[in-house]
Amino acid sequence: MVERASKFVLVVAGSACFMLILYQYAGPGLSLGAPGGRAPPDDLDLFPTPDPHYEKKYYFPVRELERSLRFDMKGDDVIVFLHIQKTGGTTFGRHLVQNVRLEVPCDCRPGQKKCTCYRPNRRETWLFSRFSTGWSCGLHADWTELTNCVPGVLDRRDPAALRTPRKFYYITLLRDPVSRYLSEWRHVQRGATWKTSLHMCDGRTPTPEELPPCYEGTDWSGCTLQEFMDCPYNLANNRQVRMLADLSLVGCYNLSFIPEGKRAQLLLDSAKKNLRGMAFFGLTEFQRKTQYLFERTFNLKFIRPFMQYNSTRAGGVEVDEDTIRRIEELNDLDMQLYDYAKDLFQQRYQYKRQLERREQRLKSREERLLHRAKEALPRDDAEEPGRVPTEDYMSHIIEKW
Repeated sequence: MVERASKFVLVVAGSACFMLILYQYAGPGLSLGAPGGRAPPDDLDLFPTPDPHYEKKYYFPVRELERSLRFDMKGDDVIVFLHIQKTGGTTFGRHLVQNVRLEVPCDCRPGQKKCTCYRPNRRETWLFSRFSTGWSCGLHADWTELTNCVPGVLDRRDPAALRTPRKFYYITLLRDPVSRYLSEWRHVQRGATWKTSLHMCDGRTPTPEELPPCYEGTDWSGCTLQEFMDCPYNLANNRQVRMLADLSLVGCYNLSFIPEGKRAQLLLDSAKKNLRGMAFFGLTEFQRKTQYLFERTFNLKFIRPFMQYNSTRAGGVEVDEDTIRRIEELNDLDMQLYDYAKDLFQQRYQYKRQLERREQRLKSREERLLHRAKEALPRDDAEEPGRVPTEDYMSHIIEKW
């Protein structure tokens, strides 16, 4: 009788220990204010181990860093790629149509420049880009053109979707302004013109007086870097700011609309605002981080990893320090934008990495605690080794006790 009573006491004590262990380790990690028992993002120390090669320059609240979107490919969501010249957009555009792991892959046929990218559930595109819809809003359309043009183009392409409002997710790539400028010069030197660009703004294209050409003849092939820099109307100057800003704010291409200094500041502020509001932007100089952020922003995976090519045509151009300073002066707005964008990009990357590491630590901790809890169970019941008392069984014993 005494032996049976001792067994009973051991079972009750073991069960109570088991419950206490679970509560002690799992309970403090729970938060009533956060789903899944995890602390809200604002409580996180985002940079507990800073990257030694990176220092924050700007303050961005968590809402500017968080970019996990619920992109619904089977719904009416559309990714719109704003392709800025000589930023690596052609390579990235090919990634979008050839390298994304999709339920219904894009149909890219040999000899054709465009691919057909349909949603899994209907014949309607989910991607607006050079390699999926072509230059439907003009060659290298900017933010001003795209935001006014894309909805109408898609309504004409897919009239059945008129009943449901679409959600547009704008994305782009930026590049170091000096490298981008040199790359554009080399491209123009080989005969590129982008003559068919529309530059639509407020319902019209710029007049020849508003946007004079930099050369006579069919193209500007063979131009020297000095000639390229000397043209005051060269759209290569501060191209990234111009293509990301709302040009309607400054009278489009009418340079007499507002004073030059105010115009420059309005353009820069607008470009920063639009860049922050975009669903995603990447940096040419950080291919793997760009891939990482895109995948986690849209919950899409690439089949092959991005490659970082350090040797480009711009990289092969030898220029002296005076020339570099001159290029930086001509692209002062782009230099400021890139400095801002690079900091935002790095902070978003750090933020996402810290979240993932924290989730992994929580998962590992839960697994360790579960293992320890199992080891802490009484082992005197030889007939049923490894048996874990259920909640009903423990309640029954406690009630009897």
